[in-house]
Amino acid sequence: MFSVAIFFLLRQQGNPAPIKVGILHSQTGTMATSEQPVIEATLFAVEELNRRGGVLGRLVEPVLADGGSDPAQFAHEAERLIEVEKVAVIFGCWTSASRKEVKAVVEKANHLLVYPLQYEGLEESPAIVYTGAVPNQQIRPAVKWAMDNFGKRIYLIGSDYIFPRIANHLIGDLAELLGGIVVAERYRPLGSHDFAVIAEEIATLRPAVVFNTLNGDGNLAFFAALHKQGVNGTEIPVFSFSVSESDFYAMAKKLPAGSLVGNYASWSYFESLPGKENQSFRRRYSKRYGPGHSLNDPMVSAYTSVQLWAQAVTEAASSAPLFVRRAFSRQSMNGPGGIVYIDDKNHHAWKPDRIAKMNDAGRFEIVWDSQKPIRPLPYPPYLQKSHWQDVEDLLYRRWNNRWAVDGEAAP
Repeated sequence: MFSVAIFFLLRQQGNPAPIKVGILHSQTGTMATSEQPVIEATLFAVEELNRRGGVLGRLVEPVLADGGSDPAQFAHEAERLIEVEKVAVIFGCWTSASRKEVKAVVEKANHLLVYPLQYEGLEESPAIVYTGAVPNQQIRPAVKWAMDNFGKRIYLIGSDYIFPRIANHLIGDLAELLGGIVVAERYRPLGSHDFAVIAEEIATLRPAVVFNTLNGDGNLAFFAALHKQGVNGTEIPVFSFSVSESDFYAMAKKLPAGSLVGNYASWSYFESLPGKENQSFRRRYSKRYGPGHSLNDPMVSAYTSVQLWAQAVTEAASSAPLFVRRAFSRQSMNGPGGIVYIDDKNHHAWKPDRIAKMNDAGRFEIVWDSQKPIRPLPYPPYLQKSHWQDVEDLLYRRWNNRWAVDGEAAP
């Protein structure tokens, strides 16, 4: 890779010791398809930093680790990155089950994790900066828009771990407030590919809209099962909260033509966004990885995470995690997806939301835009924090002191 070549070339020219950074994502297992592009985007951001001379006059050296789609392996690799590799920061995790395990590690070590994914909220940690969206920035706008436009009867489908369970709890509360009804709520272990019964149920119940919080490569099996049952997005739209734009395009190549048309996604970033920042980013990325290389929200969030970290390191005049954590809360930038600002109270990002529909050409077309960054509210304000903590604790105990049902790491 060019990044490796330029790194060693500059090292040979007598530059000071590099700043090591950990990149911890799944390179194997059910989440690998989703997380590999995020690894790529993180490396791209590091390359750009090094082309500008690095940070504090030091190059940035990425150290990759494979979480293997297994929360326990994520925790083990986080410990190794901190204790053996001596990284200054960890960029990583996709599922909340993996993040929860890494959270314990970075908090114990007084270290720093920068987490690029949307998630269920209900968490604040001085050791984590959250650059993805929380439900009031992603799920709430989409649920209200969908119910306003399609109807009140909703179907919930998700992977059986902490994010989908909490997300669907929140969707159910919002649906009740809006006069809606949840006709069914179903879960499958992460890694499952058996959705025949669920697709048949959707075809029978005919909900106005399906809200999908499945993660990983099981989404391909889910949409294939819907197609087999004759369920299409024009009649029963599926709103996905964890299927990235590039994941959709990859699935479209494996499914019968038009299978995904009429379905929706809610993210802060879509490739079609106007603006010079996005156009410049797309050109640079295309030049690096080849024309037609698809982008998505988690990739842009990961890229932005590295840039914001570099700004925090520069402001702190140190790469030490404790110093960088304090400086991070004052960082902002106008990135490919618009303005991102790290809240100084909860370490979450202010960011906009967009809803997009897959059109007849097989591309996502934005149909709603918040137009400005939305303040992150990790804890829904209509109930006390203690209520949400009780909900999480109940799930954790149900799953035998895990953050997912047994089978999350299934192939």
